[in-house]
Amino acid sequence: MKRFVDGVDRSQGLLLPDRLEDYVHEDNPVRVVDAFVDALDLSVLGFGTVDRAAGGRPAYHPAALLKIYIYGYLNRIQSSRRLEREAQRNLELIWLTGRLAPDFKTIADFRRNNGTAIMSVCSRFIALCRNMKVFSHAVVAIDGSKLKAVNSRERNFTTGKIKARRELLDQSVARYLAELDRADRDPALLPEGRVPHLKDKLAKVRDQMKTLDAIEQQLKGKPDHQISLTDPDARSMTSSGRGTGTVGYNLQAAVDAEHHLIVAHQITNAGNDRAQLFGMATMAKDALGTQHMTALADRGYFNAPEILACEQVGIIPLVPKPLTSNSKAEGRFDKRDFIYDPVVDAYQCPTGELAIHRFTTEENGLKLHKYWSSACPDCPMRTRCTTSNYRRVGRWEHEHVLEAMQFRLNARPQVAILRKQTVEHVFGTLKAWLGTTPLLTKTLPKVRTEISLAVLAYNMKRMIKIVGMQGMLRAIAA
Repeated sequence: MKRFVDGVDRSQGLLLPDRLEDYVHEDNPVRVVDAFVDALDLSVLGFGTVDRAAGGRPAYHPAALLKIYIYGYLNRIQSSRRLEREAQRNLELIWLTGRLAPDFKTIADFRRNNGTAIMSVCSRFIALCRNMKVFSHAVVAIDGSKLKAVNSRERNFTTGKIKARRELLDQSVARYLAELDRADRDPALLPEGRVPHLKDKLAKVRDQMKTLDAIEQQLKGKPDHQISLTDPDARSMTSSGRGTGTVGYNLQAAVDAEHHLIVAHQITNAGNDRAQLFGMATMAKDALGTQHMTALADRGYFNAPEILACEQVGIIPLVPKPLTSNSKAEGRFDKRDFIYDPVVDAYQCPTGELAIHRFTTEENGLKLHKYWSSACPDCPMRTRCTTSNYRRVGRWEHEHVLEAMQFRLNARPQVAILRKQTVEHVFGTLKAWLGTTPLLTKTLPKVRTEISLAVLAYNMKRMIKIVGMQGMLRAIAA
C-alpha cells in the first residue's frame, strides 16, 4: 500500500489550546501590529470615537478596527467584506481582536470616517523609525506612479474625447439612415424586424448626443476641462508607454535610499510631476527630522523655481535637465555649447565671440536675461548655430543654481541608477500588493486614506525585515 500523509479524522475529538495566546507564535508579525496600535494615543491622533459618551449600543473600539485594517493590508486583504470573513475564521485576526468580528459596514465606515487620523498613524510609524536611527544618510529618491481609479476610460470625458465620440456617433447615424433609405426603396432588402431595430438604435444614439452636449456644458466650468462620472476626482493621465493612459491618481513617494522605506507620500490628481518636487522634498525632510537632505528625482521633476525653493531650505536636489530643444538633433549647437563668464556677464559662443547682455524680460513667471553677439550675421558658422540672423541665449536670474546642480550630477553619474534602484521596486511592490484594481475607494480624501494604509503596511514589513520582530517590539515598548 502506498504511504501518504494522513489527515485527522473529522469526527475525532481534539484537545485544542484553551488560550488565544497559544495560537500565535511569539515571532508572528501580528504581534508588531498589536503592540504598535496599543502604544498609540488614538484620541490625540483624531479617532473621535475613543471618548464616546455612555449610552446606546456599545461600539467597537477604534484600536480593534485599526488593527484589522493594518493586518489586512499586510496580507493583501483590502476589501471590507473579505476582512469581515477573515475576522470570523482567521486565527491571527481572532487573536488580534480578541474574537471580535465586526460586520463589513462597520469596517468600511471606520476607514471612511477616520481618514486624517489614519494618515497620522502612518506618520507616527515614520517617527518611530526615525527614533530607531534608521535614517542616517538623509538621501531620498522621489518619483510618481499612476494608480487606476474606480472609473473607466469610457466614463471620463475631455473636450477631445467628446469630439471624437461625436464623430463616431455621426458615422453611426449616417449608417443607420442609409439602411433605412434602402428599406424604403425595397423592403425585401432588409430582414423582418430590422427596421424597428434601426429606429431604436437611432433613438439611443440621439440620447447619447444629448448626454454629450450636457457633459460638454459641464466641462466649460472645469478648470482642467475634464470630468469623471464615477469618481469625480479621478483624472485621465498618460504614461511613457504608447496607449497606456489610465484614469486615476498620481502617487508621489519619497523613499529612503538606505533602507527603502517610504518616508513621505502624497496622492494627487495632477497628470505630471512638474510641480511636485519641493512639496515632496520638504515632506521627506520633515519626516527625517534633518536640517540637510539630498533629493534624487528624474527629468519629469525638473522645474527651476521648485529647484531653487529646495536649495533655499537646505535640500540638495539632483534632477537631470530634459533636452527640450531640437537644435542638437538638427545638427546645430545648443545652449550647452555656450560658456557663461560671470566676470563679464557674457556667453562665449563656439567661435569665440562674446554674446553680451542685451535686455531683461519675464517669461512664464521667470526673470530672464537675453544675450547675443553682434557678429552673428557675418559668422561663417551661423547656419550651424541658428536659423535666424542672431543666436539669442536666455539666462534665468538664478541660473547658477541649475549650473551647480548639473555640476553635482556630472560628478555623480551613478545617481540615476541609485534613484531607480531605490524607488522603482517600491512602486512595483505596492502595485503587486494592491492588485490589478489597486483602488477600492472614490474621491481624493478616501484614496489618500487607502494608500496611507498600504504605505504603513509596506513600511512595517520592511522594518520587521531590517531589525527583526523582537527589535520592533523593543523599539515600540521603549
